[in-house]
Amino acid sequence: MKARELGRNSVVVGDRVALAGDTSGTPGSLARIVRVGGRSSELRRSPDDTDPTERVIVANAQQMLIVCALADPEPKTRFIDRCLVAAYDAGLDPLLVLTKSDLASPRKIRAFYAPLGLPMITTRQPLPAITLARLRRALAGTSQGPRISVCIGQSGVGKSTLVNELIPDADRAVGDVNAVTGKGRHTSSSAVALRLPGADGNDWLIDTPGVRGFGLGHVSPQRVVAAFGDLAEGTDGCPPGCDHLSAACGLDDWAASQGSQAVARLDSLRRLLRSREAPEA
Repeated sequence: MKARELGRNSVVVGDRVALAGDTSGTPGSLARIVRVGGRSSELRRSPDDTDPTERVIVANAQQMLIVCALADPEPKTRFIDRCLVAAYDAGLDPLLVLTKSDLASPRKIRAFYAPLGLPMITTRQPLPAITLARLRRALAGTSQGPRISVCIGQSGVGKSTLVNELIPDADRAVGDVNAVTGKGRHTSSSAVALRLPGADGNDWLIDTPGVRGFGLGHVSPQRVVAAFGDLAEGTDGCPPGCDHLSAACGLDDWAASQGSQAVARLDSLRRLLRSREAPEA
């Protein structure tokens, strides 16, 4: 239960709270959340790109696992970019996990994000022991303290399967992809924090419901641009107050001089900026 004075929507998964009452966990016991501690980070999303109302969905995480399938369903770089913007805005370290490499090659997607210096792990089914070990190392805490990671992905990309591999007793429901629409069916309905196996037992993975969109209405255009670190050098030639969408933007000439990869990244940035003025596709 939650103390009435805390109000609605005041507690999210990952919060550190103070309890009063019987915290034994025995049948019939009852305790109340009476205080919510300060947050070191807040992962937020808005209902859509036209709504500036931000909603905190996870607190106190340090890392975001962005799970994307290479096939079935097809990879959506626009969704990945949105997650990256949200991660950078929240101060989280992103990790791109590419699933289903047994169905398609990861080469194109990995090359697309290589300029960002984004760490990536590619998986397939059945999951090799060496890949599972690498994932567990990425989720493990350091000498600086334990680590809380949040797992984000669209429905059907294999996120719940991955969570069940990492935490065998998680028992997260696993769905499939609709053969007609090519979209995944929702299987997880709520965010849940799961303790990762390990010697210390202090590292956590927060699994979130599969989503089809990630609203960024609460993130300013300047913060969207800041998430594309590989384009930062090109903004030196932009006029003051450049919106990076107009003909006067200096990024066009710079990207053309850098090659097709920079042109593709600039296109991704502009799709993202324009999407703030229209519903997400």
